[in-house]
This record gives sequence, C-alpha cells and structure tokens, in this order.
Amino acid sequence: MKWTPPQRLVPESLLVSAQASPNKEAVADANERLTYSELQEDALRFATLLQQGGVRRGDRVVVYLDNSATCVRTIFGVLLAGGVISVVNAQTKVDKLAFILNNCEASALVTEGRTADVAAAAIARCPSVEHAYCAGGGEEGPSIFRDLGEAVASTTPELRDPGTIPSDLAALVYTSGTTGRPKGVMMTHGSLVFTVGSIAEYLRLEPDDRILSVLPLAFTYGLSQLLLTARLGATLLLEHSFAFPSKTLTRIRVEEATVFPAVPTMFATITGMAHHSGFPSVRCLTNAAAGLPPAAHEPLRRVFPNASLYRMYGQTECIRICYLEPDSIDEKPTSVGKAIPGTEVFVLDEEGEPVCPGEVGILHVRGPHVMAGYWRAPELTAQAVREGLIPGERMYCTRDYFTIDEDGDLYFIDRCDDIIKTRGEKVSSVEVENVIFEIPGVRLAAVIGVPDDLLGQAVRAYVVLDDRAMLSTDAIRRACRANLESFMVPRDVILVEALPHTDSGKVRKKSLAEDVLSS
Repeated sequence: MKWTPPQRLVPESLLVSAQASPNKEAVADANERLTYSELQEDALRFATLLQQGGVRRGDRVVVYLDNSATCVRTIFGVLLAGGVISVVNAQTKVDKLAFILNNCEASALVTEGRTADVAAAAIARCPSVEHAYCAGGGEEGPSIFRDLGEAVASTTPELRDPGTIPSDLAALVYTSGTTGRPKGVMMTHGSLVFTVGSIAEYLRLEPDDRILSVLPLAFTYGLSQLLLTARLGATLLLEHSFAFPSKTLTRIRVEEATVFPAVPTMFATITGMAHHSGFPSVRCLTNAAAGLPPAAHEPLRRVFPNASLYRMYGQTECIRICYLEPDSIDEKPTSVGKAIPGTEVFVLDEEGEPVCPGEVGILHVRGPHVMAGYWRAPELTAQAVREGLIPGERMYCTRDYFTIDEDGDLYFIDRCDDIIKTRGEKVSSVEVENVIFEIPGVRLAAVIGVPDDLLGQAVRAYVVLDDRAMLSTDAIRRACRANLESFMVPRDVILVEALPHTDSGKVRKKSLAEDVLSS
C-alpha cells in the first residue's frame, strides 16, 4: 500500500491529489477546465512569482476575483508561497476594499479586468501593496497591474519551502461587524484542515463526487467547497453566480453533479421553477447561511429525488458548527442537529450555566475549528473567544439564541445583534446606515432585517429627512446601489417623521422590529 503523507497544511491537499490523480479534472468553470496536474503547476508558478517578489510567510495577499479557475489557482499559489489569503467579494466597492487592504497591510493584490479600476483606486490608498496582478486583461486595466497570465507563464516553478506550520495563519476572512467595519477572522492551517476533514466525514463525500458551487469563494461556505474538493481529490464545478438559475440547473444535469451546496433563497428559486423530471445525479444537498423552512423539504425531494439533505448551521468564526443527519429531518424538521465530529457545543444562560432542554440560551462552541481571533482586534476577540468550561480551554460565543432538546439536538431561535442575513450573506446594518447618512437631505436612518420567506431576512431602511429635503425613496435606493453590494441594498425604504430612541439617545431598533412583527 502506497504511503500517503499526512495533510497538516491546506495546500498539501492539492499536492497529494495531484500526485495520486494527475490527470483527473480538479476544477472547471464556464471557460476553463484544469486537471490536478495543471492546477498544481499553475499554483507552483504563481507561488514562485510571489516569493520572487518578496512575499514571505505570513504576508497577506488579497484575492479580488469572482468564482473562476483563476481564483482557485491564485488561492493555492498564495498558500504554497506561505502567504495568507484574503478572498474579497468582487462586488465590493472602493471604500471597503481600501479598508481591508489597509487593515491587513496587504503586500499584493490579484484582480481581473472587470474590477481593475476599483482595485486600482483602492490600492492608491494602501501604501503596503507592492505587487498588483490583473487576470485576463492586464492591458485593459490601469498600468499599475502586471498581466497575471503572462507573469505566471514566464515563471519557472522553483518554490522555496516557506517553513509554514499548522498554527500559522492561512486565511483572513472579512465579515461584517456591528461597528460597520469588517472584521478579519483569523483561520489557521490547522483549523481549516480539521474543519474540512470533519465536514467531509459527516457528509460522507468521496473522490468521485462532483461538487457544483455557485457560492462565492470569498465566504467560508464557498471556500470550504474548494478545500473539500482538494482534500478528496474530487472535482469542483464553479458557477460565476446564481444570477441565471436555469443555467445552473442545466450545468447540474450536463456535468452530472453529485453534490449541490446552496442557501434557502436558491433552493426556493429552483423548486419554484423546476418543471421537469428532476436531477437524479445529485446525491447530497447541503443548506447553510440561513435557516431552511421545513416547507422546502418535500419540494426539494421531488426535484432531487436521490439526494440526502443536510440542514446545517455555522458562523464565519468556525465555518461549521452543527448538522442534522438527513434521516432525522422528518422527525425534527426545524433542528440543525448536533456538533460536527471532533467538536462540542453548549447552550448556556447568562450566568454561563447549561440550560435545561427547551430553555433558551446562547450557543457556545469548542474545538480545533474555532478561529484564532479577529485580526488586530483584541477587545473584540476577548468578547467572542472566552474561557471554556474545562480549565485552560477556549470557547467561542456565537451570540445566537438556541434551545437544545432531550437528545442533544439544537434549534436556532434568533440572533443577538443587528447583523442581517439575507440571500445567504451577512449585512451590517451600520454599514448600510453609514451610506444612507452620506446622502444630502438625510437626517436619520435606521436599518433592520425583517422576516422574508424567500430571503430569510430583507433589508429595510427607515429614513428621516431634513425639513426641506425633497428626496424620494427611489433616489435613496439608487445611492445605495452605487455604494453597496447588491445584497446590501435595502429592499424597502420607508420615510418617517421620527425614529424611536432610548433614554440615552440611541435609536431603538428593537421597537422597529416589534412593530414589523405586530403589523
């Protein structure tokens, strides 16, 4: 039996799979297909290029790309060079991108022609960026960029061992925070390798699986699909987005995808439009990012007749926390199950004591998958990662309300803060408010999430105008579209004469939410 080296670092999965199955298809997007051997070669060339440019172990590289084979080869190239990836959604605007670049003191950035102007404007505000690459359009973009394809093709792979160990950072994943500024979640090689192994175990995935993903690689639910694929030596079928659902469905059928991870809005769209015999090749469906309504279970069974459906819950800070076995869905249709293998969860009251079955408490998590902390934010880290119930142990506080039943299965109740989850994305209400405040004529604004069967939550903005302001709700939404990612733009803008306040002068968002529920 051939000896297989242990996988302690994230990029080792690519090297092992390329050695075992060099000619197997690793990743395919709408325009390009790569075998494991080709992906490894490209990643090693880019890693060498980064090292020759001065990137050292621990240096941060921002990957500002849409879902594509280029994004995949870039991610592995950064990790092989010893760098830390920070994959940023290609919809991100200049201000947020500049903040991320400066916050992590990025040494390099990779983008593409479509987003090159935005990237160049952000780089102009970030003195730490020494190298900038543009994929598929170096001549079209600003002159600060070097053409990525030409640079990689002209580089001989002569990678130096950067000396990376499992406790080194592998990724900074920026997530919206209650302050309105993104927080960089620090994930080590060890935590990512463990988490991916645990997920592969409970999903019972295999090397022959073909995972079709429309989830952005900038978010952990999407990134984990790539890492799972490489770990298994499977095939990742990348979709640019879910903007054209019929195109995604056609690709599932043509490519004979076996695994389809999605969020509730995607599943609702598919079951609402599927007038066909279904997709028999799919054997595994996963749901995360927002709760899946139990009413969706039966329609999904009709569309995907051979698929096991996994209800899951997680947060960026540890990617995945719990899952429900598919054979328990009918018995416990609202549950998100138990802790993923190798981890432990607790539902605790305000005094830090475990609650009784059926009582509401806050979910806490322990295990190797818990983040190392928030990048350069020790105060926020101390609030989230606390002393555990076992002496010397670290425990992550999710700040989400849960109950637990007699069997130990978990049930999500509500969120503790003002983060809005819509279309599988996290939205900071403060960030949206800050954009609205910049609109001339706006005096006050408050943004909340309101229940929506399709979106999970919809973004709603309450706005108070200056006395003489002549500003329409359409104008406010246009300004939001110009400065925010599409999923952050309020669905509803409501003009009001005043907002409810606390005695200290803060807007009482809870009152707004209660009014929505009572109406």
